[in-house]
Amino acid sequence: MFNWKRSLKKVSVLIFTLACIALTESACTTREGKSDTQGSAVIMNMKGAELDNIMNDRAEKEQYLVIDVREKNEYDAGHVRYAINISLNDIEGRLDDIADLKDKNIIVICRSGRRSRAAAEILQKNGFTKVFNADGVAAYSYKSLTKVANVRGKQMQALVNTGNYSVVDAREPADYAVSHLKGALSGNADTVAEILPRLPKDKPVLTYCYSGNRSFAVAEKLAAAGYTVINSLDGINEYPDFELIK
Repeated sequence: MFNWKRSLKKVSVLIFTLACIALTESACTTREGKSDTQGSAVIMNMKGAELDNIMNDRAEKEQYLVIDVREKNEYDAGHVRYAINISLNDIEGRLDDIADLKDKNIIVICRSGRRSRAAAEILQKNGFTKVFNADGVAAYSYKSLTKVANVRGKQMQALVNTGNYSVVDAREPADYAVSHLKGALSGNADTVAEILPRLPKDKPVLTYCYSGNRSFAVAEKLAAAGYTVINSLDGINEYPDFELIK
């Protein structure tokens, strides 16, 4: 005789088991990044408050690269501190610029989240394993906004080579004396006022240091004084191909 009570109990146990599995999968996906059937990591969402905290922590921010995928004019108007700019339209053609970071935490951001989501999918499909889509600048009031542009070491060296920029070395004077980038002046956040007379206002300024932190402090002071400033995220200790002279 059919025992409907026993069958109902078995169905209930099965449903409960499947629900537990689904919850476990969801928990793994939220922050750690679960692989799909093709082996690509999922795209994870990041709250604006979390990104703000990362950008305000000098040690923690070293574990991430932030890419603002808006157009240059939007980026120049104000962006998250330490973010580089690669627009959504350009990102597929500039994958080589960040190919060495495929296993590093990459955060993409835009205005509303739509373009950054599209950029995140491009990165995911091209082998980037830890991709975060952050709240857009219109969705969250970021405290870490700046007008200081950021570039990586290779691009910084290329800009120096043009001769079209003033350059400020924010390392210790003793290290500057040993070697520095061509045309660089020595100055830190405490002494930047002393070199202002030697920096033409109509010429953009490049800043660099050991790791990008000291130079960013100088860059923000220069930006506040009315200069257009580009800071190198990669310092002398991080990018081995800087062309240093004595």
